[in-house]
Amino acid sequence: MKILVLNSGSSSLKFQLFEMKDLQVLASGIIEQIGEEKSQCTLHYLDGDTPSHIEKLLTIPSHHAAIATMAVLLRETETLTDIHELHGIGHRVVHGGEHFHEPMRIDSKVIHAIEDLIPLAPLHNSANLSGIKVAMEQAPDIPQVAVFDTAFHQTIPKHGFLYALPYSLYTKYRIRRYGFHGTSHHYVAKQAAEFIGKPITSLNIITLHLGNGASVTAIKNGQSVDTSMGMTPLEGLIMGTRSGDLDPAVLFYLARQTGMGIDELDSLLNKDSGLKGICGDNDMRTITERSAQDDPQALLALEMFCYRLKKYIGSYLAVLGVVDCLIFTGGIGENSAQVRQISCQGLEPLGMIIDAEKNTCRTNGIAIINSAESATTILVVPTDEEFEIAAQTMQIISS
Repeated sequence: MKILVLNSGSSSLKFQLFEMKDLQVLASGIIEQIGEEKSQCTLHYLDGDTPSHIEKLLTIPSHHAAIATMAVLLRETETLTDIHELHGIGHRVVHGGEHFHEPMRIDSKVIHAIEDLIPLAPLHNSANLSGIKVAMEQAPDIPQVAVFDTAFHQTIPKHGFLYALPYSLYTKYRIRRYGFHGTSHHYVAKQAAEFIGKPITSLNIITLHLGNGASVTAIKNGQSVDTSMGMTPLEGLIMGTRSGDLDPAVLFYLARQTGMGIDELDSLLNKDSGLKGICGDNDMRTITERSAQDDPQALLALEMFCYRLKKYIGSYLAVLGVVDCLIFTGGIGENSAQVRQISCQGLEPLGMIIDAEKNTCRTNGIAIINSAESATTILVVPTDEEFEIAAQTMQIISS
């Protein structure tokens, strides 16, 4: 049974094709610079049992053309010769607001609800919706499912998701904390529970999804009870180009002192802040290399990133009371031993103790990096949001 997963961005289309019977990735690709003079198309696929890939520069003016190009690439490599081989198509949708607590089979009502949520995530939801509409047009007979980044966090209690603003702003405009990366947080928590050999409903877990976008989630008995991102993905941790937590009065001050408008301030906080704003780089690999050469701005960026992360770990320990498992995931979480080490320094009295040797060992699977004395199990768990979307798509279609 084949499931195709689509993640449509404003100028990109990521896709993965799964054979769910064998839990195998048949093909994985991305089409970038949609709408520009030339678009970069990359496809990794299995040629028999041999991994192979192709790259092309094409003119792709729209998402409609991108999905058509994807279909051609899959046919050329014989990974999908006919669209009717698909059992279903799963779509990543960033913002589900309060409408969606779980994945949904896509129909006209779901499409209208996603459209209504565009003001909460104008860039993401609009692009996600474009991909959905084109896919439904080109494959009208194939069941399609929307999987929402925010859905996992809909179990956060009201005292955790509300801002201390006039309550009428929540009832009228739905201003509240929603959280993101929910698909990843849920996936790695389930993987950890299976690895430990205990039901997720019996565990308290802190998951750290660390990449260019980064967030922390407190999971109590399998349910999200708090998360660091808010109404938008800007709140919380220091990220690649996003500021994370900030005194909102800074914006008023900048507006008065510099004359910056709303759009300029939005761009400043989302595109020119975070690690990039501190040291000029938003790639943690480059920052780590620079810090090893005692570059003062890189050292500062690394220290600030890990300090903010440590504060969230400590606060979520207070929320949960007892933490059975601490999980690092995402591009930084899975690959930066230095970030993991620095972020956990000083947490030893709280029962979180990293083993330095285990922490530096690389593995493709789940790795235990805590010492024998640690009260909390500390794991590195590779995330796979696309597989989780495929699995949830399969579950919805089957039910």
